[in-house]
Amino acid sequence: MNKKIGAKILGTGSYFPNKVLTNADLEKIVETSDEWISTRTGIKERRIAANGEYTSDLAYKASLEAIKAANIKLEEIDLVLVATITPDMFFPSTACFLQKKLGLNSVPAFDLSAACSGFVYGVATAKAFIEAGLYKNILLVGAEELSKITDWTDRNTCILFGDGAGAMILSASQQNNDILSVFLGADGSYANLLFIPGGGSINPATAKTVDEKLHSMKMQGKEVFKAAIPKMVFAAQKALELSGRKLEDIKLFIPHQANMRIIEAVAKKMNIPMERVFVNIHKTGNISSATTITALDEAIKTGRLNKGDLVELVAFGGGFTWGATVVKV
Repeated sequence: MNKKIGAKILGTGSYFPNKVLTNADLEKIVETSDEWISTRTGIKERRIAANGEYTSDLAYKASLEAIKAANIKLEEIDLVLVATITPDMFFPSTACFLQKKLGLNSVPAFDLSAACSGFVYGVATAKAFIEAGLYKNILLVGAEELSKITDWTDRNTCILFGDGAGAMILSASQQNNDILSVFLGADGSYANLLFIPGGGSINPATAKTVDEKLHSMKMQGKEVFKAAIPKMVFAAQKALELSGRKLEDIKLFIPHQANMRIIEAVAKKMNIPMERVFVNIHKTGNISSATTITALDEAIKTGRLNKGDLVELVAFGGGFTWGATVVKV
């Protein structure tokens, strides 16, 4: 009898634009201060894409890193998935632009939109494709240029977001299953608390929608904060339960890097000491679907995680969406 096919993580990679936007820089743009931003969010700086540097460009550079780390031939990749809410265009998908840049002719490619939970949703999708025997080597990317959808006159949101991309190669294996569990959730009744009202079929682009800045992100911060904590805790607990492992088995906990107060509150409710929680929000800001994968890649590169360690990723974002996954690196 054939062994069940599992998904093995072969390698990860990440990329951040060169431009650094500090809190001191923001003080010159809106009425705010480094102390105010740091105290409320934990963010000190964020990366901003250059003019002419697109989401697919960030995805491409992160992908090259992941492919190199995986020690896999480019032509062995048979599916490209990109989690993003800041695509190059509505269509074609950013995954198609990435596929072209990689030279992966005829390989299927598509985008996945689940806001900040996008990469975790992507892990679930890749896992399902591999276990079904449909694809053998999947390139999964979380890539965002949130600076392009930020209202730089809104001090409540412009302080939070940045740009960046992370990538992972997942491969079919009968010997290893590195994706121990995934748990996903969503509730569309909260859609009006974190969204972009303009540009879709409800508010197609017009001079009026542009003047009213409907193409920029809108957020009810306090309400998002209140919903994020219990949903992230719930998702993390469910994924842990589904994995058949205990909290003490997890070497590192990687939450979505949205707000330091949210990270600390989730850790406290789960009784996880902060030394076991990976945090890089101070230098990246919130990069939506790219936060968990770039943090995971950094944790591996800096020695916080070693081969065989268990790590849990958990995220929460617009939709609302939420999800968690327990993986072995």
